[in-house]
Amino acid sequence: MMRRLNYVMAVVAVIGGLYACSNVKSTEEKASPIPTEAEMVKRGEYLVASIGCDDCHSPKKMGPNGPEVIPELRFSGYPADRPVQKEVGTSGKMGWMLFGGDLTSSVGPWGMSFAANISSDETGIGNWTEHNFLTAIRTGKMKGLENGRPMLPPMPWFNFKNMTDEDLKSIFAYLKTSKPVRNIVPGPVPMENLK
Repeated sequence: MMRRLNYVMAVVAVIGGLYACSNVKSTEEKASPIPTEAEMVKRGEYLVASIGCDDCHSPKKMGPNGPEVIPELRFSGYPADRPVQKEVGTSGKMGWMLFGGDLTSSVGPWGMSFAANISSDETGIGNWTEHNFLTAIRTGKMKGLENGRPMLPPMPWFNFKNMTDEDLKSIFAYLKTSKPVRNIVPGPVPMENLK
């Protein structure tokens, strides 16, 4: 009888051990593998194209099919050498929002704002850390600085803040591989300074 009890206990222990090992293995299989830098850059390229970063951050010229990104200025934001446009009438004061011809500037009740340089140049995000980028997108603070001024419309950071850390890190990795474009974007113009 004792021998049979020992045998049953041994079988139960072996089955329990195998079950425990199989659960550990299945948990490990469910964990996502850490992407390589190349995989992150590729995913970032896809995300940047999907969420439309070029729409506002890349100067455009008129082509046969409408506005086209100027490749050598991609991600450089509002061109510093372009004169700042005057608001048309009182539209911003009346609650309207207008975009400049290539979408790199806008005016509305907040005043006039200009799309930032997000190229890899030091005048863009070249000196940013991944932490700065995540902070900027998650909190809407310029340059990812806790005490920085708020990002202004039309930047939809409040939508992008819900993206996963992996997605935001991938976007940052891709932008850091972009062609650096030296361009110091002008600061915003408050509504009271628009005539």
